[in-house]
Amino acid sequence: MPTLALLVVLLLVLVGLLLTGGLAYMVYRRPVLTQPLTVALAGAAVLVAVVTAVVTVGV
Repeated sequence: MPTLALLVVLLLVLVGLLLTGGLAYMVYRRPVLTQPLTVALAGAAVLVAVVTAVVTVGV
């Protein structure tokens, strides 16, 4: 993979982790929404799926 593609994937991972943490914090502050761990893991699963798709297409 070219260096630019690797940097894009790294940026995607960092932004995804930030969003996952934001989801977990939001749900932690308002427990009525759902359990924080469930939402954070769902967000992380979506992130893994997107990164896997990007890496597979880039190879």
